[in-house]
Amino acid sequence: MKSLKETIKTNRKNLSIFFTAGFPKKESTIEILKSLNETDVDFIEIGIPFSDPLADGEVIQQASTISLNNGMSLDLLFKQLISAKTFNKKPCLLMGYLNSLLAFGIENFYKKCNEAEVKHIIIPDLPITEYILFHKKIAAQYGVSPVFLVTPSTSVARIKEIDKLSDAFIYLVSSNSTTGNVANIQENKINAIAKLKLNNPIILGFGIKNKIDYEKACSLSNGAIVGTAFIKILSESKDLNTDIKKFITNIKSN
Repeated sequence: MKSLKETIKTNRKNLSIFFTAGFPKKESTIEILKSLNETDVDFIEIGIPFSDPLADGEVIQQASTISLNNGMSLDLLFKQLISAKTFNKKPCLLMGYLNSLLAFGIENFYKKCNEAEVKHIIIPDLPITEYILFHKKIAAQYGVSPVFLVTPSTSVARIKEIDKLSDAFIYLVSSNSTTGNVANIQENKINAIAKLKLNNPIILGFGIKNKIDYEKACSLSNGAIVGTAFIKILSESKDLNTDIKKFITNIKSN
């Protein structure tokens, strides 16, 4: 398996797919991972279900609620990811919220990430200072590093600080909104960020739902993350394998 950093740097038009673990069913995580491994997706972002996902819109919030009602837990997710090592060839990230890590135990979380071959995490409500003081040393011990979110309004100084802490990519939110609720990609501000001399590539997320959005995001950055639109497909699907492959082909076809 290529590292996430290698994957992104060798492909100008990266496509990442987000889905919530344990949705639509508790066992769906493995089925979805298997299907995505048979597509042209470059890397995968797996959501840790949480009762109050502040950065997410209504669709992903509902997916988290259903997942939790299904009995999904972080412990079960790690067991699923460890079992998926037999077939998974795509770099995977975990996306979640700080309370989940604290309840699970910070060192235990990073240790399990290592066992599951998860090298990167996205924790939107983890402040940089708190990461440096309480997470960085432990995360490094287990070979895990963070991916931080920035918005078009984030200061250049903060973006450069985040760049120093990153070693895969910087997640650029397309506008100041929650997932699935973006009306317009703020091109001028995104272009200004893309022109900064950063060590890490930029991947654009939030509000990207189809091939047109994906192509636009790739013209502004090193790729795109699609979440809400994919969750909608999962919620409506009668045949996950077929519908997942069709969805990816429709976005990343030549």
